[in-house]
Amino acid sequence: MTRTIRRGTRALALLAAGALTIGLAACASGDGEEASSLADAGAEGVDDGSTLTLWTRAPLEKQANLLVDAYNESHENQVELTVVPNDDYVAKVGAAAGSNGLPDLFAADIVYVPNWVQQGLFQDLTANIDGLDFKDEINQGHLSAGTYEGDEYVLPFVLDLSMLFWNKELATEAGLDAEAGPADLAEFAEWAKAIQGLNKPDTYGTATGLNCGGCLVFTWFPSVWADGEEVLSDDGTESLLASDTAKEVYATWKDLWDSGAVLPASQDEAGPTWTAAFTEGKVGLMPYPATLLSSTPFDVGVAGIPGPNGGGSTFVGGDGIGVSKDSKKAAQAWNFLNWMMSEDAQVGVLAKNNDVVSRADLATNEYSEQDPRLITINEVAANGDTPVAINFQQAFNAPSSPWLTLVRNAVLGDGETVDADNDEITAVLQQ
Repeated sequence: MTRTIRRGTRALALLAAGALTIGLAACASGDGEEASSLADAGAEGVDDGSTLTLWTRAPLEKQANLLVDAYNESHENQVELTVVPNDDYVAKVGAAAGSNGLPDLFAADIVYVPNWVQQGLFQDLTANIDGLDFKDEINQGHLSAGTYEGDEYVLPFVLDLSMLFWNKELATEAGLDAEAGPADLAEFAEWAKAIQGLNKPDTYGTATGLNCGGCLVFTWFPSVWADGEEVLSDDGTESLLASDTAKEVYATWKDLWDSGAVLPASQDEAGPTWTAAFTEGKVGLMPYPATLLSSTPFDVGVAGIPGPNGGGSTFVGGDGIGVSKDSKKAAQAWNFLNWMMSEDAQVGVLAKNNDVVSRADLATNEYSEQDPRLITINEVAANGDTPVAINFQQAFNAPSSPWLTLVRNAVLGDGETVDADNDEITAVLQQ
């Protein structure tokens, strides 16, 4: 069973690398153009042939192009898409925000959304979102990340989930039940060792990114959630990553590392190639981004990431999207967002291309029914989590984060410093 989300009123994250100081000058229409507001949008927004601008980061280029192309083919409005290299995105958004030059719509990695909402980069969509008759079906992790002081500012753009993937051919060759998959973390380890035992050249049981904090929160936090536990306190100021469950997760990976069942390159993997060996058929099973299902060139099994006691959960990543503070075409921008959440877009564009839908009521659809793995991914998406904390970036994602120190000491070292390292995470969260 997947974990039910328990976000409550967690503190909003200030996650950007450096705070953005933004002058919130009112947007005046220029060159005689009449500005439109979200109050003018009505239920569906305005489709009057306006040109809209949209920015997204490069990892979501495929999905963004699919959505924009489909919208442009079916609407009078036309969206001009700009794809920005991932490493340049935060700086580009910050510079544009400071000069009142943001596009009409822009997407943001969900871990940055809370900061940018609090900084005032998005317009308030509360009334528009509340008017959607399927609001309760929208992924709650993304909605919650974009909520500030009770107001809602973003919708899900593209969901990216961490799921357990396994190579069915390697699993079968190792005598494992390739259709069922591992039931818990212990079976995950057994599978990795069994595939390692095939002694196939350059092939390993599992892989991870032991020098990539973002990879590790994306793929290891769900094992804690699967057992019904939390990784952070509700207010995001205390790390709970020295619990018995968390220690069992580290111990499992340490045993796998010591036994030689982990791809050796995992030790120094900082993120750019952390999934490559699995995609090449050289790794038996691993927590893996769901968005790569359509581009994985062999038959794979898919499940939520299990905990020590079984279950399954996921880190709900991906990007949220909203109308920028600088847009003079907010009513037209809402037309795009309203369509984006419709069945035509969620099923006819995203599901059709094996991507995750953002609405639980559309998890089972004409395309997912052709591939039960998509139903599994969609159902787990509705019950995953997206943790937030004021200093999440510094505590977990930064190259020198105390979270990385904890994991490397626990897996590559003697595993005796988890409590002290966890205290260091808490210290950063409380700065």
